[in-house]
Amino acid sequence: MISTSFALFVNHLLAKEPWARERLQKHANKLVCIDLDLIQLRVRIAADGLLQAADTQTDASDVRLRIQPADLPLIAQDPKKAVSYVKIEGDADLANVISGLSQDLRWEIEEDLAQMFGDITATRMVAGGQAMLSHFQRTQQSFKENFAEYFIEENPMLVRPQALQAFASQVVKTRDDVERMMKRIERLEKMKVQK
Repeated sequence: MISTSFALFVNHLLAKEPWARERLQKHANKLVCIDLDLIQLRVRIAADGLLQAADTQTDASDVRLRIQPADLPLIAQDPKKAVSYVKIEGDADLANVISGLSQDLRWEIEEDLAQMFGDITATRMVAGGQAMLSHFQRTQQSFKENFAEYFIEENPMLVRPQALQAFASQVVKTRDDVERMMKRIERLEKMKVQK
């Protein structure tokens, strides 16, 4: 069910991009598994470069992309760094094609909305969505800053990096001073024994 929905969405994007289907056609009949721990999306690449849901768990996948569910918000925030959160197993060439398509394929939501609601409404819907997203990001950043300030200044449970670095430097200096003092004491004891 989920694999079918995923395949339909990606096929919608691929239908508008012949160059993307050409890249996938070279890997026809290969099975791709996107493993999110809780669920697995399994799709097979068809001869025409589109995807087909492959719900059979018995076939071994040619490439498996393991993604931790906790990393999904980070991937959504910065898609260009998505590859750093994904563990890839299997066919490296196919994984490289998938990585490239994930960077290059874009959903033109305004175009799809225009077909349903008209151009003006679609433009306003997208602008409203972008404004909401921008507001949410500003609110999230403000919350993080207030949270950090509270736990650093008002209820000190966190330490500023500069203070931690200064403390670490002082610990190293104190350790060196103690070692020098221990060597001095050893020399004095040796001198005392020799007398």
